[in-house]
Amino acid sequence: MRYEIKGDTLPVAICYLENGEAMLTERGSMSWMSPNMAMETTTNGGVGKALGRMLSKEAIFQNRYTARGGNGMIAFASSFPGQILPYEIGEGKELVVQKSGFLASEPGVNLSVFFQKRLGAGFFGGEGFIMQKLSGRGMAFLEFDGHVVKYQLQPGQQIVVDTGYLAAMEATCDMQIQTVPGVKNMMFGGEGVFNTVVTGPGTVWLQTMPISHMAGEILKFMPKNNS
Repeated sequence: MRYEIKGDTLPVAICYLENGEAMLTERGSMSWMSPNMAMETTTNGGVGKALGRMLSKEAIFQNRYTARGGNGMIAFASSFPGQILPYEIGEGKELVVQKSGFLASEPGVNLSVFFQKRLGAGFFGGEGFIMQKLSGRGMAFLEFDGHVVKYQLQPGQQIVVDTGYLAAMEATCDMQIQTVPGVKNMMFGGEGVFNTVVTGPGTVWLQTMPISHMAGEILKFMPKNNS
């Protein structure tokens, strides 16, 4: 499989498949494709994995697109202004991503639910109790909001992240919650009560424009119904 990513703020991943090669995606992620791409809806791993995807608020079923009768092409466009990150999943290179981050992958990539080891990290870390874990082997495409900044954390090195800005991290990283120090800071600082602390070793990807934050800013300017 070959691929190219085109576009700036609204990117698209275009994948070129040889005969028999396939791609997996969530429902509605396919943007365009060659006519010889055959679609099959599948649970991709059985009922257990399907229910796990449902818990992480993803579709129970996934679509498998396979090139038939020759080489094929299929494109997956981002759903929000941001970036598409290609990442090669493999042994020791598992990835934990925000629950809306998965765009598409080769069939060898397993998408499963990822529960935080600490309940606090899940409830207050910015992306809910459940995230997604990508394991197995193959190329995966992830979509993130706004511009993406990457940090390589050394063992024991930490970075403090405000709610919603954590896009993905390698599974070797640890994530926990830290309260904002001082009651006055919590109440009047405008930065919320909790921050997410990610500890290395591993790579962390941060996004500059979480869609949830943007929605909140737009809501401030929406007319209020006083009737």
